[in-house]
Amino acid sequence: MPRPAFSPPAQAPGFAARRAAAEIVEGVLHRGRSLDEQLDGASAHQGLGLLSDRDRALVRRIVGTTLRRLGTLRHLIAACLDRGLPPDAARLESALLVGAAQIHVLDIPDHAAVDLSVRLVQADRRSARYAGLVNAVLRRIARSGAELLEGRDTVALDTPSWLLDRWVASYGEEAGRAIAAAHAIEPALDVTVKADPEGWAARLRGKILPTGTVRLVPHGPVSALPGFPEGGWWVQDAAAAIPARLLGDVAGKAVADLCAAPGGKTLQLALAGAEVTAVDRSEGRLGRLRDNLRRVALDAQSFAADVTGFEAGPFDAVLLDAPCSSTGTIRRHPDIPWRKSAADIGTLAGLQASLLDRAVALTKPGGTIVYCTCSLEPEEGEAQIAALLARDDRVVRKPVDPAELPGLDGMVTPAGELRTLPSLWADSEEPRMGGLDGFFAARLSRL
Repeated sequence: MPRPAFSPPAQAPGFAARRAAAEIVEGVLHRGRSLDEQLDGASAHQGLGLLSDRDRALVRRIVGTTLRRLGTLRHLIAACLDRGLPPDAARLESALLVGAAQIHVLDIPDHAAVDLSVRLVQADRRSARYAGLVNAVLRRIARSGAELLEGRDTVALDTPSWLLDRWVASYGEEAGRAIAAAHAIEPALDVTVKADPEGWAARLRGKILPTGTVRLVPHGPVSALPGFPEGGWWVQDAAAAIPARLLGDVAGKAVADLCAAPGGKTLQLALAGAEVTAVDRSEGRLGRLRDNLRRVALDAQSFAADVTGFEAGPFDAVLLDAPCSSTGTIRRHPDIPWRKSAADIGTLAGLQASLLDRAVALTKPGGTIVYCTCSLEPEEGEAQIAALLARDDRVVRKPVDPAELPGLDGMVTPAGELRTLPSLWADSEEPRMGGLDGFFAARLSRL
């Protein structure tokens, strides 16, 4: 008897958002695609453009939650299966993951999460026969999720062991685990304002952080918030806004911003009166920088070039925000732990050393260099500066004094370098309003 033709079920309300979420999760876990490229820009998931603002926000929330709690969700699913996941149905795992995220973490009704995940597999030819399995697993998680996790270390579940072990080794058991725990919390939005932080904090219903950044929990698209269209501020994590300020008074000075895109530091330097030359190897990412310059009505020169071969200057000051493993930004980019490995750190360390050498060459005698990375890994921060000082006697450390910038208590090392951690600035009343990215920054003088 011939097999009946495959007939996907009719779409139900909310189905398109869940399908987009499941496909984006698959892109991260099975195709190595970054979350950013799937959510924004020319390569964004094509289904997002067909959704309402509310449903696009829901997709981001489901995907972010799934990746932040991936280890916990996989443990729950495995506990409900006798023989593990079948290998021939890629959509099955993503449907279970986004369903479990909605049931176990988000405030979405269980029946809706179960029904829409069942429909996800029913709509996929290779996975349709597992609809009953999805229904049974998710209903069990809804009934017994807390019991299935009893006695489990969810911080360890949700953090790849190679990362957690590194952080414990670098910062100690308590601090290492606090870093990992901070990554489970969706962060608020940080913005750098051109002027009047008190006024913008009031208009945006946010608060002013000790370093002057305004922090808020947005409702709706960022581009629809007050002040965005007229260029009153730009999005920039509080930690990312510190390194440019370490250059001090740059008014009238020639400053190079190397590896500059997407441009938050370029905007800071231009606002401070510097004559900025922004360099990045990605023409596409520079396009975003130029768009932001136009929006906020600031000026800077920009060049698409490989920094290691860039010829210009010399400059009064150079800011190098070097490419890195980005492990300090997991709060905002929860795909990073699942797309990268320890091997990436070694590869990037070689590039960082070359970029540092170039930064020194581009700086005038008597000039200042600030090197920073959004990494928690010492190989990409403290070790890079130690190695540079050992091989190049043209530079010396220019220590950061905690008194230079308010709010940096505990973030300046004995050597005078900046080290921020995601677990700092915790807010017990509203966890989303606490924390900041993990950053390293060092300031040097060219002799």
